[in-house]
Amino acid sequence: MFDIVLENARIVDGTGNPWFFGDIGIKEGTVKQLGDIETGGSRTLDIDGLVACPGFIDMHSHSDMNILTNPRAKNKIMQGITTEVTGNCGISPAPVNEDKVDQLKSYMSHLSKGLDWSWRTLEDYFSRVAANGLLLNIALLVGEGTLRIAVMGFDERKPTGEELDEMRSLLEREMEQGAFGLSTGLIYPPGLFTETDELIDVARVLQEYDGLYSTHVRGESSTLIGAVEEAIKIGKEVDVKVEISHHKACGKSNWGKVKETLKLIDKARTDGVDVTGDQYPYTASSTTLGACLPPWAHEGGTEKLINRLADPKERNRMRKDIEERTDWDNPIRENGWENILVASVGSGENKDLEGMNLQEISKMRDRDPFDLLFDLLRQAKVNVSAVLFEMNEEDVRRVMKHPTTMFGSDGSSLSPSSPEGKPHPRNYGTYPRILGKYVRENEIITLEKAIRKMTSFPAQKLGIKDRGLLREGYRADVVVFDPDQIMDKATYEDPHRFPEGINYVFVNGKLVVEDGDYTGKTPGKVLKKNH
Repeated sequence: MFDIVLENARIVDGTGNPWFFGDIGIKEGTVKQLGDIETGGSRTLDIDGLVACPGFIDMHSHSDMNILTNPRAKNKIMQGITTEVTGNCGISPAPVNEDKVDQLKSYMSHLSKGLDWSWRTLEDYFSRVAANGLLLNIALLVGEGTLRIAVMGFDERKPTGEELDEMRSLLEREMEQGAFGLSTGLIYPPGLFTETDELIDVARVLQEYDGLYSTHVRGESSTLIGAVEEAIKIGKEVDVKVEISHHKACGKSNWGKVKETLKLIDKARTDGVDVTGDQYPYTASSTTLGACLPPWAHEGGTEKLINRLADPKERNRMRKDIEERTDWDNPIRENGWENILVASVGSGENKDLEGMNLQEISKMRDRDPFDLLFDLLRQAKVNVSAVLFEMNEEDVRRVMKHPTTMFGSDGSSLSPSSPEGKPHPRNYGTYPRILGKYVRENEIITLEKAIRKMTSFPAQKLGIKDRGLLREGYRADVVVFDPDQIMDKATYEDPHRFPEGINYVFVNGKLVVEDGDYTGKTPGKVLKKNH
């Protein structure tokens, strides 16, 4: 007797092979049988030809801290995500150095409101997460920026030999505790202070663990080509798997450059470097508003940056660099004030500005846009997020079709019952958007290929051996949806909206979404590499 039987499913198994009709028998959290099932189950659901596929693996997520305060993560599960990969873009919740915890806490304040930061290691963090209960599964990367903060703070310099050994030792400890690899965020402090040779030296730890090097590359606009070349160099030198995070080209003058970066990836793979990438299906990105400032402004951490924002001489220096320099990802120069939307300003003043772009705000308040930018950041203690309209639809489609691309939301677990700000709609709609807009409506890729990019492809890259496929003996993470109805509903103006067309979601064999509604169960697990 099965716990649950799904009858009359159009099974898309995650391999990329064509769909087939069959039944799915689930018992004790595992797929026990596929095919024609006659024995029945404690519960039987006739899904009448709807698609059943493996649960989606969000290859690039930022729910690390939010799942401690919002473990239900409904915005993720309602779009079919059953596993999130967190710790991306160089920042993770561990390791934490007792002497540097205030710097890390201040830097991550926009992600960790109300948390006590009582954990120090990855194992401590995992215990905290498990005690809270999880709606879905999580896998974690160690942030290179977090390693650097633990050892060096926000110093803009090379590490000493002793400091480098300490970073390597911390990474080794966290890999032993179950991390899946190392992430970098090379446009964010302190990652932007890190030179290639240091990255290579730290990443060598990954060899022993078959760990992943996942990178928000050093530039996604004017320096994109060199940034991807750097990532490939690290993969080749270290002999490690490489993942290019949210592969894109930002700024109109750089549109089309993904043709070159995709060629670089193909060439690297021909040469034996395992390079792949992930993508979200939108032409707008999202990041902190502080990313608009030149790199030097971040040296020393958040408090020093706030002081610089209050200093007229430093403000003039920042203004000059934003207007003139092209050697860093400069969103204002690349996109203009009108294409930078204030998504969230934390708490307190300026909440009325959320959802407006910087040009609109400048005109409304009759303020110089530079002064507006500096004051917004200073008043919110740099806790301002932004949505940047900076990509090209043709590039999105080109990257999506490429065989080395998988998918990731680049979003966090959010609570629509207490919505805050105007976050990027990718937080609610990434996977239904791909299946509705790009598979059904635009026919950019087939249903089977899209689902492979959402399931078995990321599982393979991470080395997760019992998820990502509908196969007997695999964990029963399953999504059932209507291919004729599935579609994202979240917009930039109204982002806190669940998608349509997803009927059932199972995590570890437990039904967490039924008839489009959350059931209240929390069967998620912490996944650990090589455990």
